Amino acid sequence: MKKLINSPVDVVEEMIEGYVMAHPDYISQLPTNKRSLVTKKANKDRKVGILIGGGSGHEPAFMGYVGAGMADGVAVGNIFASPSPDPILEVTKAIDKGAGVVYLYGNYAGDVMNFGMAAEMADLEEDIEVGMALVTDDVASALKAEKEKRRGIAGEFFVYKAAGAAADFGYGLNDVVRMAEKANENTRSMGVGLTPCSLPQTGEPSFEIGEDEMEIGLGHHGEPGIEKGKLESADRVAERLVRDILADIEINNGDDVAVLVNGLGSIPRMELYIVYRRVEQLLNELGITIYRSYVGDYITSLEMGGCSVTLMKLDDELKKAVHHPVDCPMFVQK
Repeated sequence: MKKLINSPVDVVEEMIEGYVMAHPDYISQLPTNKRSLVTKKANKDRKVGILIGGGSGHEPAFMGYVGAGMADGVAVGNIFASPSPDPILEVTKAIDKGAGVVYLYGNYAGDVMNFGMAAEMADLEEDIEVGMALVTDDVASALKAEKEKRRGIAGEFFVYKAAGAAADFGYGLNDVVRMAEKANENTRSMGVGLTPCSLPQTGEPSFEIGEDEMEIGLGHHGEPGIEKGKLESADRVAERLVRDILADIEINNGDDVAVLVNGLGSIPRMELYIVYRRVEQLLNELGITIYRSYVGDYITSLEMGGCSVTLMKLDDELKKAVHHPVDCPMFVQK
């Protein structure tokens, strides 16, 4: 599987270097750790810092969501691997204004361990209070009775949006965490995989799937889904994803939602809009109002083929957060 790279061992460092060069008005790289990036568009009214992070290969996540209205800094890991505690701690120190920092990350073992270690180091070594919120939106990754075991996938975008807005509103640490947890609790995602990606270091496909097959519930790192079968039409896939989401969360006639149809890396925007078309039709039929919609590559998996659908049920507070303007290198909302 072809890659436009130099050396496989240098892809993350060269990507970060190019990203900082391309967006000099938005972001800077900390001299203490090359995997630590912070915004140049910090909101002076914010009391609480927002730190996000995770493995590389999910671009525009996670670097692309550092900027006004969202995160203040990001710690970058190797491809599909958590950042180590050191860059997390360096970002924490850089963005803390005395009121603490909130960590937002997906529910993966490496992230849980390393962000947890960084939080302990921030407390013991730097006297910085850290709040944390896990993202667990992937319906396919565990039963509803065990939703605390679920992975975080594209729903992380909505959690960043809610927490970033809360910080801009001047909320304290506990309320920013509350908003992030509220967004997560009201968000569900379901995905479909069509073709694998390959890691630069190996060049091998991340999973095997037939030319005429799809896999429902596939994870963003190629984790097994819940069902493999023949490729179906966009409408049938959209119906399946929406049906599984609505079976897991109570969204009723008259409710408002935010919708994200997220590409995993190689699916054309044309196909994402075809999927979105059916998603909106289904929600309209159920009397569910779409307050805001997002279609595109928001949290990818290198060049994986496929997409996910995410719904976030909204109340007035979450509506205000969704509506809040954002200015990041990879995402602008006015």
